Amino acid sequence: MSAKKPEHHVTEEAVSPAADQLIVEFKSLMADAEALIHATEGHADGALGSIRSKALETLANAKESLSGIEGQLSDKAKEAAASADDFVHRKPWEAVGVAAGLGLLIGLLIHRR
Repeated sequence: MSAKKPEHHVTEEAVSPAADQLIVEFKSLMADAEALIHATEGHADGALGSIRSKALETLANAKESLSGIEGQLSDKAKEAAASADDFVHRKPWEAVGVAAGLGLLIGLLIHRR
């Protein structure tokens, strides 16, 4: 008789809510910057014009980088969650001990304030 190992599916929402929030905020920042740049379209002469063109170029590069990083971050978060899930299932009492120790440490740090 062999015991069937339960399957655990980790959803993307459970894996990296903080990372997802950071990406959403960065995208919002980029949209606001684009709106600001487009609002100054009538001032294309002199120093403001060169600053606008450089800012648009920087935003385009940031968008490219963000799309690549977003995928990598999501993959790494899923791997970390899968590793943690595997560890907890292989060594449940050690996981409980680590969680209790971290809880105690955080409690002590909060109490010091």
